[in-house]
Amino acid sequence: MSVILDKIDSPADLKTLSYGELNQLCAELREKMVSTVSVTGGHLASSLGAVELSVALHRVFDSPKDKIIWDVGHQSYAHKLLTGRKEQFSSLRQYGGLSGFPDPSESPHDSFVAGHGGNSMSAALGMALARDIAHDDYHVVAVIGDGCLTCGMVYEALNHAGHCGTKLIVLLNDNGMSISPTVGALSRHLNVLRTSRSYKQAKDKTNQLLSLTPGGRKLNWILNRFKEGAKAVVMPTMIWEQLGFTYLGPINGHSIAEVETALIKAKNYHKPVVIHAITTKGKGYQPAEEDPVSFHGVSPQGKILRTVPTYSEISAQTVGRILRDNSRVVVVAAAMLEGNGLSSLAREFPQRIHDVGISEQHAVTLAAGLASRGLIPIVAIYSTFLQRAFDQMLHDVCLPDLPVIFALDRSGIVGEDGKTHQGIFDLSYLSLMPNMIVSAPGDEDELQHLLYTALEAGHPMAIRYPRGCGAGIPLKKEFRSIPVGKGELIKEGKDIAIMAIGSTVMPSLEAAEHLTAYGIDALVVNARFVRPLDEELILEAVSYTGKIVTVEDNVLSGGFGASVLELLEKAKISDIKVKRLGIPDEFVTHGKQDFLRSLYHLDAQGIAAECADFLADVQPEVQGKFSAAVFKR
Repeated sequence: MSVILDKIDSPADLKTLSYGELNQLCAELREKMVSTVSVTGGHLASSLGAVELSVALHRVFDSPKDKIIWDVGHQSYAHKLLTGRKEQFSSLRQYGGLSGFPDPSESPHDSFVAGHGGNSMSAALGMALARDIAHDDYHVVAVIGDGCLTCGMVYEALNHAGHCGTKLIVLLNDNGMSISPTVGALSRHLNVLRTSRSYKQAKDKTNQLLSLTPGGRKLNWILNRFKEGAKAVVMPTMIWEQLGFTYLGPINGHSIAEVETALIKAKNYHKPVVIHAITTKGKGYQPAEEDPVSFHGVSPQGKILRTVPTYSEISAQTVGRILRDNSRVVVVAAAMLEGNGLSSLAREFPQRIHDVGISEQHAVTLAAGLASRGLIPIVAIYSTFLQRAFDQMLHDVCLPDLPVIFALDRSGIVGEDGKTHQGIFDLSYLSLMPNMIVSAPGDEDELQHLLYTALEAGHPMAIRYPRGCGAGIPLKKEFRSIPVGKGELIKEGKDIAIMAIGSTVMPSLEAAEHLTAYGIDALVVNARFVRPLDEELILEAVSYTGKIVTVEDNVLSGGFGASVLELLEKAKISDIKVKRLGIPDEFVTHGKQDFLRSLYHLDAQGIAAECADFLADVQPEVQGKFSAAVFKR
């Protein structure tokens, strides 16, 4: 029963509560999060660890006038509950419900979009500078996890913020984790600070003692001068101060009073301040505290146990076989070893699997450097995150034509993570890069063969595959090389040609079966490659049927269908009727994968209905033979 939470309709309601009531509120917030996420799924452990930070922030600052920017947003569930959204919280990550990330279109308390890590500092500095230019009066706070400190963009912003010297508060939520334990030299630096609370306590007691001792003030001044010189050794906070920030901490991030004291002190500075708060990921929920990696992202409970492996698991299994067979192969990941299924391989091959943290740009150019010395790097990364390294792919990999393999997990419609995570742009941004081979398997068996094919491609090659389970296709024991740029005719037909890529191949084949029942004989092609296209196969299918429908779980602009249109133009074929199915010019919101695919007519019934409509439009004489409505739900 939420005794205190039921009374909270806005952040202003927090300011009159006692600390006893606040502690009860924190327990109720955690209970609400656990019960909701067990039904909807979501990012649980991070938000559990940021409850007291959220409460303290909204007691000290006046949102939405004051701007609170949450980095990534995995830690923002308590913030949502405290800002007028507790009644809608059960709709978290559901179509038409609350987003799993901060979204300004959802609430004025969400100051900035936060789905990709490392953007809070730049956005916060921009807001602070805009405030100064307008001579306005509000505070700007960036809440950033230590995992995001592996992101190079953060240091660009820190460097600029220190140079500007404008008033800005950074609340560093340090739990030693991103999704997995945070990697890198800075993580080791923060670990020193995490253990330095005894130093802080000893310093406070010494100052109290000296204040009561004759001549103590002068001795204290001498000791302070000595301390400044020794601080970098005893308690290395100098990295922040050298960047122009005042450092406060470390503090206990689960003590509301201690966090409030630091925030109030930071408000009185007229320069950049960083507050270093130590928290526990998964705090208050024992399973999440004991296993914060597994409870970072939680699936809804009560689901039927799956018997078919996921594409991520097939990819990881294939990469493992390749690593064992070929000593030249190395793997680069960007803070997603768990998500990509590579954690066990990292323990088996510690010298050949490199987790660089949330540093996608570095990951790609690191791979380019490895490839330039004769190694074969596999960059294992989510589609949505590879966008962040566009220039590195174009300039550092494709321009010198280096054989870097990109294994793009979570391509296409990913589901409940929503707008910031849908992998619907990769076919477009990859296909415009010279030397890049762009492919997508029609099933999980084809995935392993395409990864194997990439080893000998001799050029940059991207293999994009969807989130979730495969189609249940048995895996061949022996790898086979697939000719680059060659698709496959998987069903013959004479009335219409359906040309599909990746995860739309199986639904297209099923759609053809639906059409057969209504007298429509559809040809189906598994294109496999977007760049280079199988021009011979496509032109032959087009000439045979005269009508073509392309299907892709990618935006239509610059995607597979657009490439087919370019091919027809190049071949000077103008009398062919073409319809393209895919994602229109918009961001795809959150919702279950199956529902979203149905919404965009990318499931079997939707594809069949679109084909029927298309035939009725271009071939009026067949309108009376069937009704497209029979394929629609």
